[in-house]
Amino acid sequence: MSSSGILKSSIAKKYAMALTGLFLCLFLVGHLLGNLQLFIPGEEGQTAFNEYALFMTTFPAVKVLSYLTYASVLFHLVDGVVLTMQNRKARPVRYAVEKGSANSGWSSRNMAVLGTIVLVFIVTHMQNFWWRMHFGDMPTQMVNGQELKDLHTVVLNFFDPAVNGMALGATALYVLGMCGLGFHLWHGFGSAFQSMGLRHDGYTPLIEKAGKAFAVVVPAAFASIPLYLFLTQA
Repeated sequence: MSSSGILKSSIAKKYAMALTGLFLCLFLVGHLLGNLQLFIPGEEGQTAFNEYALFMTTFPAVKVLSYLTYASVLFHLVDGVVLTMQNRKARPVRYAVEKGSANSGWSSRNMAVLGTIVLVFIVTHMQNFWWRMHFGDMPTQMVNGQELKDLHTVVLNFFDPAVNGMALGATALYVLGMCGLGFHLWHGFGSAFQSMGLRHDGYTPLIEKAGKAFAVVVPAAFASIPLYLFLTQA
């Protein structure tokens, strides 16, 4: 492939990386809003969360969006690996006098590592909750004569040290995963707009500030849920 072809291919991959990343940001907001119901105490919270889980797994439009989310995660992962390999191939020798910190932030230099941390978290999360919800044995809750899968109890038990001997480790893993996500978003949010050529002296600083706020608030809110569940049940 010619140098111009490689360049065009790289630009296309960065554009796709940006689009899938921004779509996944929207998914994070929706997923967080649902998970915040875990803060509601008692039977009211149990019912609210289980009805949310039922809606997310049965409503046709949401199921389509779910499949789109799975595809976006996979494409974002593969695209990121390919771009990292292309960048390393384009710069096989690092200048001894060059300091990475002088040209870019820590997050931007470690996007691959941060992405790997997030991937490990996603796999663990899917195994513990998504897989069990769809294919495993589930407790149930009766609500107005309807039997619901009781994902609420499954989540609470997962972070309850009296039920799960690995609850402390699970909580730590979730918090670590959200730290990785936060740093990944710290660079990735603003970088997505730059990759799509959406830079302007007027609104780019606002986008960067919004991205950094998103990178802090959303992962912190996610991390607060397992911490709350663990501490209130310890």
